[in-house]
Amino acid sequence: MPDPRAAAVDLYWIPLGAGGHCVRFNGRVFEALQAAREHRRRCDLYHAALVVELGGERYAIEVAPSPDADEASRGVVATGAVGSRHAARLRVFRYEVRCWRGGAIPDLAAAAGAPHRLTGDPRVARRVLDAVATVPRLVWGRDELGTGEMWNSNSVAAWVIATAGLPADRVRPPAHGRAPGWHAGLEAARRYSRSSSVSVTPTAGSNSIRPCSKKLARPPGAPWSRSPEIGSPNSPASSPSST
Repeated sequence: MPDPRAAAVDLYWIPLGAGGHCVRFNGRVFEALQAAREHRRRCDLYHAALVVELGGERYAIEVAPSPDADEASRGVVATGAVGSRHAARLRVFRYEVRCWRGGAIPDLAAAAGAPHRLTGDPRVARRVLDAVATVPRLVWGRDELGTGEMWNSNSVAAWVIATAGLPADRVRPPAHGRAPGWHAGLEAARRYSRSSSVSVTPTAGSNSIRPCSKKLARPPGAPWSRSPEIGSPNSPASSPSST
Protein backbone atom coordinates (compact mmCIF):
# COMPACT_ATOMS: atom_id res chain seq x y z
CA MET A 1 0.00 0.00 0.00
CA PRO A 2 1.48 3.41 -0.97
CA ASP A 3 2.72 5.58 1.88
CA PRO A 4 0.40 8.64 1.95
CA ARG A 5 3.27 10.68 3.41
CA ALA A 6 5.66 9.87 0.57
CA ALA A 7 6.31 12.38 -2.18
CA ALA A 8 8.45 12.45 -5.31
CA VAL A 9 8.81 14.38 -8.55
CA ASP A 10 10.63 12.37 -11.21
CA LEU A 11 11.75 13.58 -14.63
CA TYR A 12 12.07 11.08 -17.48
CA TRP A 13 13.95 11.71 -20.73
CA ILE A 14 12.22 9.81 -23.52
CA PRO A 15 13.92 9.55 -26.94
CA LEU A 16 11.98 11.45 -29.57
CA GLY A 17 9.83 9.11 -31.58
CA ALA A 18 10.07 6.14 -29.23
CA GLY A 19 7.47 3.75 -30.59
CA GLY A 20 6.77 5.88 -33.68
CA HIS A 21 8.85 5.66 -36.86
CA CYS A 22 7.35 8.77 -38.50
CA VAL A 23 8.05 11.02 -35.52
CA ARG A 24 11.55 9.62 -35.16
CA PHE A 25 12.32 10.23 -38.85
CA ASN A 26 10.95 13.78 -38.79
CA GLY A 27 12.95 14.48 -35.65
CA ARG A 28 16.14 13.34 -37.29
CA VAL A 29 15.50 15.55 -40.29
CA PHE A 30 14.78 18.52 -38.02
CA GLU A 31 17.97 17.95 -36.00
CA ALA A 32 20.07 17.50 -39.14
CA LEU A 33 18.87 20.86 -40.46
CA GLN A 34 19.40 22.58 -37.10
CA ALA A 35 22.88 21.12 -36.70
CA ALA A 36 23.86 22.23 -40.20
CA ARG A 37 22.57 25.73 -39.57
CA GLU A 38 24.40 25.99 -36.24
CA HIS A 39 27.58 24.31 -37.55
CA ARG A 40 27.64 21.59 -34.89
CA ARG A 41 27.35 17.84 -34.62
CA ARG A 42 23.92 16.23 -34.53
CA CYS A 43 22.46 15.35 -31.15
CA ASP A 44 19.95 12.79 -29.97
CA LEU A 45 16.59 14.46 -29.30
CA TYR A 46 14.57 13.88 -26.14
CA HIS A 47 11.29 15.00 -24.70
CA ALA A 48 10.61 15.31 -20.98
CA ALA A 49 7.83 13.69 -18.98
CA LEU A 50 7.06 14.11 -15.29
CA VAL A 51 5.65 11.69 -12.75
CA VAL A 52 4.55 13.01 -9.36
CA GLU A 53 3.75 10.91 -6.31
CA LEU A 54 1.86 12.65 -3.53
CA GLY A 55 -0.62 11.58 -0.89
CA GLY A 56 -0.52 7.97 -1.99
CA GLU A 57 -1.46 8.95 -5.57
CA ARG A 58 0.58 8.91 -8.76
CA TYR A 59 0.16 11.65 -11.40
CA ALA A 60 1.39 11.47 -14.98
CA ILE A 61 2.21 14.90 -16.41
CA GLU A 62 2.67 15.07 -20.15
CA VAL A 63 1.69 16.84 -23.36
CA ALA A 64 0.02 14.84 -26.10
CA PRO A 65 -2.27 15.14 -29.13
CA SER A 66 -5.98 15.50 -28.35
CA PRO A 67 -7.62 12.27 -29.58
CA ASP A 68 -11.24 12.91 -28.54
CA ALA A 69 -13.55 15.01 -26.37
CA ASP A 70 -13.33 12.75 -23.31
CA GLU A 71 -10.63 14.90 -21.73
CA ALA A 72 -11.66 14.25 -18.12
CA SER A 73 -10.73 10.59 -18.49
CA ARG A 74 -7.13 11.63 -19.27
CA GLY A 75 -6.74 14.34 -16.64
CA VAL A 76 -6.59 17.17 -19.18
CA VAL A 77 -6.08 20.55 -17.48
CA ALA A 78 -5.29 22.70 -20.54
CA THR A 79 -5.40 22.61 -24.32
CA GLY A 80 -3.56 24.56 -26.99
CA ALA A 81 -3.19 25.03 -30.72
CA VAL A 82 -0.74 23.30 -33.03
CA GLY A 83 0.75 25.49 -35.74
CA SER A 84 -2.00 28.12 -35.78
CA ARG A 85 -4.66 29.38 -33.39
CA HIS A 86 -7.22 29.36 -36.19
CA ALA A 87 -6.52 25.71 -36.96
CA ALA A 88 -7.27 24.74 -33.35
CA ARG A 89 -10.96 24.61 -34.19
CA LEU A 90 -10.10 21.18 -35.56
CA ARG A 91 -9.10 18.66 -32.91
CA VAL A 92 -6.26 17.32 -35.05
CA PHE A 93 -4.55 20.70 -34.59
CA ARG A 94 -4.82 20.66 -30.79
CA TYR A 95 -2.57 19.45 -28.03
CA GLU A 96 -3.53 18.79 -24.45
CA VAL A 97 -1.68 19.11 -21.16
CA ARG A 98 -2.43 16.26 -18.80
CA CYS A 99 -2.08 15.90 -15.05
CA TRP A 100 -3.53 12.41 -14.96
CA ARG A 101 -4.08 10.82 -11.58
CA GLY A 102 -3.36 7.12 -11.93
CA GLY A 103 -2.58 7.64 -15.61
CA ALA A 104 0.21 6.28 -17.75
CA ILE A 105 2.73 7.88 -20.09
CA PRO A 106 3.27 6.02 -23.37
CA ASP A 107 6.87 4.94 -24.02
CA LEU A 108 7.92 5.62 -20.43
CA ALA A 109 9.69 2.26 -20.49
CA ALA A 110 11.86 3.61 -23.32
CA ALA A 111 13.20 6.45 -21.16
CA ALA A 112 16.96 6.87 -21.12
CA GLY A 113 18.28 5.52 -17.85
CA ALA A 114 16.73 5.96 -14.43
CA PRO A 115 14.43 8.89 -13.72
CA HIS A 116 15.96 12.08 -12.35
CA ARG A 117 14.52 12.72 -8.87
CA LEU A 118 13.86 16.45 -8.68
CA THR A 119 12.52 16.52 -5.13
CA GLY A 120 11.05 14.41 -2.36
CA ASP A 121 9.47 17.39 -0.60
CA PRO A 122 5.65 17.07 -0.51
CA ARG A 123 5.24 20.85 -0.50
CA VAL A 124 7.22 21.18 -3.72
CA ALA A 125 5.39 18.21 -5.25
CA ARG A 126 2.11 20.03 -4.56
CA ARG A 127 3.46 23.16 -6.23
CA VAL A 128 4.36 21.10 -9.30
CA LEU A 129 0.82 19.75 -9.53
CA ASP A 130 -0.66 23.21 -9.07
CA ALA A 131 1.61 24.68 -11.74
CA VAL A 132 0.44 22.32 -14.48
CA ALA A 133 -2.95 23.99 -14.89
CA THR A 134 -1.31 27.42 -15.22
CA VAL A 135 0.89 26.57 -18.20
CA PRO A 136 0.71 29.24 -20.94
CA ARG A 137 -1.15 27.70 -23.86
CA LEU A 138 1.12 29.01 -26.55
CA VAL A 139 0.99 27.71 -30.10
CA TRP A 140 2.90 24.46 -30.50
CA GLY A 141 5.74 24.74 -32.98
CA ARG A 142 5.90 28.54 -32.97
CA ASP A 143 8.09 31.06 -31.14
CA GLU A 144 5.45 33.57 -30.02
CA LEU A 145 7.59 34.93 -27.18
CA GLY A 146 10.71 35.52 -29.26
CA THR A 147 12.86 33.17 -27.18
CA GLY A 148 14.63 31.66 -30.19
CA GLU A 149 12.90 28.30 -29.70
CA MET A 150 9.52 26.92 -30.62
CA TRP A 151 7.02 26.01 -27.88
CA ASN A 152 6.56 22.27 -27.32
CA SER A 153 6.27 19.59 -24.62
CA ASN A 154 9.76 20.33 -23.30
CA SER A 155 8.72 23.96 -22.87
CA VAL A 156 5.76 22.85 -20.77
CA ALA A 157 7.92 20.61 -18.57
CA ALA A 158 10.48 23.37 -18.05
CA TRP A 159 7.72 25.87 -17.23
CA VAL A 160 6.17 23.58 -14.62
CA ILE A 161 9.48 22.73 -12.94
CA ALA A 162 10.70 26.33 -12.84
CA THR A 163 7.36 27.76 -11.73
CA ALA A 164 7.27 25.26 -8.86
CA GLY A 165 10.59 26.66 -7.66
CA LEU A 166 12.85 23.82 -8.78
CA PRO A 167 16.19 24.58 -10.51
CA ALA A 168 15.05 23.76 -14.04
CA ASP A 169 18.03 25.61 -15.53
CA ARG A 170 20.31 22.92 -14.08
CA VAL A 171 18.41 20.05 -15.65
CA ARG A 172 20.19 18.48 -18.61
CA PRO A 173 19.19 15.73 -21.05
CA PRO A 174 21.39 12.63 -21.35
CA ALA A 175 24.90 12.91 -22.79
CA HIS A 176 25.00 13.89 -26.47
CA GLY A 177 21.32 14.76 -26.22
CA ARG A 178 19.24 17.87 -26.71
CA ALA A 179 15.77 18.92 -25.55
CA PRO A 180 14.43 21.50 -28.04
CA GLY A 181 12.02 23.94 -26.45
CA TRP A 182 13.44 23.73 -22.93
CA HIS A 183 14.83 27.26 -23.02
CA ALA A 184 11.48 28.61 -24.23
CA GLY A 185 9.80 27.19 -21.12
CA LEU A 186 12.44 28.65 -18.82
CA GLU A 187 12.14 32.08 -20.40
CA ALA A 188 8.34 31.99 -20.18
CA ALA A 189 8.59 31.05 -16.50
CA ARG A 190 11.00 33.92 -15.85
CA ARG A 191 8.57 36.37 -17.38
CA TYR A 192 5.72 34.81 -15.43
CA SER A 193 7.61 35.26 -12.17
CA ARG A 194 7.61 39.01 -12.75
CA SER A 195 3.81 39.14 -12.76
CA SER A 196 1.27 38.24 -10.11
CA SER A 197 -0.59 35.63 -12.15
CA VAL A 198 -0.26 33.23 -15.04
CA SER A 199 0.47 34.51 -18.50
CA VAL A 200 -1.89 34.48 -21.41
CA THR A 201 -1.91 35.09 -25.14
CA PRO A 202 1.01 37.30 -26.24
CA THR A 203 -0.24 40.73 -27.23
CA ALA A 204 0.23 41.77 -30.84
CA GLY A 205 3.70 43.06 -31.55
CA SER A 206 4.96 42.14 -28.10
CA ASN A 207 7.27 39.46 -26.74
CA SER A 208 5.86 39.83 -23.24
CA ILE A 209 3.18 37.80 -21.48
CA ARG A 210 0.00 39.57 -20.49
CA PRO A 211 -1.25 38.65 -16.98
CA CYS A 212 -4.68 37.17 -16.33
CA SER A 213 -7.26 38.89 -14.21
CA LYS A 214 -7.07 36.03 -11.74
CA LYS A 215 -4.78 33.13 -10.87
CA LEU A 216 -5.50 29.72 -12.29
CA ALA A 217 -3.65 27.61 -9.73
CA ARG A 218 -5.81 25.06 -7.93
CA PRO A 219 -6.26 25.61 -4.18
CA PRO A 220 -5.03 22.65 -2.09
CA GLY A 221 -7.69 19.97 -1.87
CA ALA A 222 -9.85 21.42 -4.64
CA PRO A 223 -10.73 19.23 -7.64
CA TRP A 224 -8.77 19.60 -10.84
CA SER A 225 -10.37 21.95 -13.34
CA ARG A 226 -9.36 22.90 -16.85
CA SER A 227 -7.84 26.18 -17.84
CA PRO A 228 -10.03 28.52 -19.95
CA GLU A 229 -10.89 27.40 -23.45
CA ILE A 230 -8.71 28.17 -26.45
CA GLY A 231 -8.92 31.82 -27.38
CA SER A 232 -10.86 32.94 -24.27
CA PRO A 233 -9.95 36.43 -23.00
CA ASN A 234 -8.01 35.19 -19.97
CA SER A 235 -6.25 32.22 -21.50
CA PRO A 236 -2.81 31.60 -22.93
CA ALA A 237 -4.29 30.64 -26.22
CA SER A 238 -4.31 27.98 -27.40
CA SER A 239 -0.61 17.09 -34.19
CA PRO A 240 2.11 17.27 -31.81
CA SER A 241 4.05 14.12 -31.47
CA SER A 242 5.73 13.84 -28.13
CA THR A 243 8.06 16.80 -28.13
